Amino acid sequence: MTQENSSPGGTGLPASIEAAWGLRARPVKGPKPGLSLGRIVDAAVAVAASEGLGAVSMGRVAKDLGASTMSLYRYVAAKDELYVLMQEAAMGPPPPLPALEEKAGWREALSQWAGAMRRVYHANLWMLRIPIAGPPASPNSVAWWEQGLQALAGAGLDAGEEISVILLVSGFVRNEAMLMGDLDAAVEARGVSEEEVMEGYARTLGRLVDPVRHPALSRLMATEGMWSPDAPDHEFTFGLERVLDGVGVLIGSRARERGTKASGAGPGGV
Repeated sequence: MTQENSSPGGTGLPASIEAAWGLRARPVKGPKPGLSLGRIVDAAVAVAASEGLGAVSMGRVAKDLGASTMSLYRYVAAKDELYVLMQEAAMGPPPPLPALEEKAGWREALSQWAGAMRRVYHANLWMLRIPIAGPPASPNSVAWWEQGLQALAGAGLDAGEEISVILLVSGFVRNEAMLMGDLDAAVEARGVSEEEVMEGYARTLGRLVDPVRHPALSRLMATEGMWSPDAPDHEFTFGLERVLDGVGVLIGSRARERGTKASGAGPGGV
């Protein structure tokens, strides 16, 4: 079952997403009084938060609301559509970036933007299981995209490079959150501490690693740093800084190119 798009603006979006933008009225009548798009989304988020995204279905949400499954289709045409609305609700609008107000520069602004996004992901790990079906199209997701682009304003990149940087940074954040979330879940499932898991892993590697076949790994295992616990956010901070180092190289390169053009020198001139 699908909901036709008949908005004057011709957005091409499903009716429920248009409703999130305020472009069309939400249904006011339905088989069950009191049922609303907001209640449906809240119920779906509650299921995902407690049991994971895989537990979310139109039937399950309808059951939790005490409604028929078919009644939900007056508000949401398909489960994929519901996923978008769930993500929209969980993401919320981006918080203000102090770096933008303080004009601290693109690097600090992007660091704050990435950190805020990471906090949202870690609070809603189920969201990372939603398949990415296209570019941002809901109000809050577009607002996050807008804020990331604002962080790069004045850095001297062209439009395509700005978008690529935002994809690079957001992709790093998403991957780190998923990796750390999966590792934490694996530790929790074993019912032992993280230290015990690492000790077991060290023993396993000790039996498997051959100094002849794995010389680099053997050297690493012999160092204290291999098994010393890092600060909780070490991997995120380290990785993000290296990503931003690369962005800085690109920005510096573009600045030098502009200087060369302004001086009138050719491609190989000085």
